[in-house]
Amino acid sequence: MYELTGVTKEYRRGQERVDALAGVDLRIAQGDRLVIQGPTGGGKSTLLQMLGGLDRPTAGSVLLDGTDLTRLSEGRLTAVRSRYIGFVFQSFNLIPTLTAQENVETALVPLGAKAAERRRRAAEALESVGLGERLGHLPSELSGGQQQRVAIARALVKRPQVLLADEPTGNLDESTRDEIVELLEGLWREHGLTFVMVTHDSALARRAPRVATLRRGRVTVTENPGATVRRPAAQPAGEPAEKA
Repeated sequence: MYELTGVTKEYRRGQERVDALAGVDLRIAQGDRLVIQGPTGGGKSTLLQMLGGLDRPTAGSVLLDGTDLTRLSEGRLTAVRSRYIGFVFQSFNLIPTLTAQENVETALVPLGAKAAERRRRAAEALESVGLGERLGHLPSELSGGQQQRVAIARALVKRPQVLLADEPTGNLDESTRDEIVELLEGLWREHGLTFVMVTHDSALARRAPRVATLRRGRVTVTENPGATVRRPAAQPAGEPAEKA
């Protein structure tokens, strides 16, 4: 599904050049579950942004089902993100004035779904994450764990092929963390997603079949024989966009 070749991301800090990514080569298969780890400032979130088309590398290519995301126009890249990639972030990123259902519906607006379909699919997505009785609640009326469940429902309501999560349990206590991770793993198996998660939590990394460790902008991938989570059956990959 993903093939990254020579991906470099360079930033400037005053007169100093900082390579967040320094020639990363990485392959992620359809239906894979990969955890990205590394020290603070080591390029983890930068790599996830490359996979999601949220940022462009200074050099290198990021292929998603054969389409190089780095060569797409902003309009075509936005279309790929809207249809094929779901995002979950540490800070939830919910709109405070919208209900849980309305927050989830926002993911369907770029796809042109009609209002009735948006309402139906949003309700189904919230039901699937255990919030079927919280459709009309505002984010301020929900706990942190419930807000993250709304964010997960919003990511999955558009039925993406890829789910990218950046420290999705970073703002949660330990018991809620475990609930959210078990939910994500269950959805990964159920939907046959390609699931990539950034986390500093080694306990979560030990649950994943593959771990990519980033240090000084370079990645090392290791298989995790201790992982107990079964991979989902691979689903046929669709074409995300026209070839650039």
